[in-house]
Amino acid sequence: MRKTIWVLNGPNLNKLGGREPELYGSQTLAEIEQNCQHICTEADIHLEFRQTNHEGMLIDWIQEASTKAAGLIINAAAYTHSSIAICDALKLVKVPSVEVHLTNIYQREPFRHHSYISPCVNAVIAGFAGKGYTMAIRAIIELIR
Repeated sequence: MRKTIWVLNGPNLNKLGGREPELYGSQTLAEIEQNCQHICTEADIHLEFRQTNHEGMLIDWIQEASTKAAGLIINAAAYTHSSIAICDALKLVKVPSVEVHLTNIYQREPFRHHSYISPCVNAVIAGFAGKGYTMAIRAIIELIR
């Protein structure tokens, strides 16, 4: 069976490309997905790429990924700094997992310096804009091979 990497995205990431481009850049989430898909196709890995603005949906998807994914990448966006429930869901995931942020959260407002997600994943990539996703994809591919 073909392995699948899941990429889950939280609130407001559907507005990338137009939302605060001075902070997040001009790349859209669809363009980030295309870049991830290209890498996965070359590696014969299936990509499941999703975005939601709803915390409960993100939790449902994490739970689904816990039984279906070979690897998980999550950008929980603002939920990173507020959701214990997402952290608890991530504890169910027993495959390689990476937290991704487009910006360096430690160079931003103090409330963004704390992540409830980080203790529940294997690694964190922050500050590389959309390239952080492709870095995470490549890392997970190496780990699941």
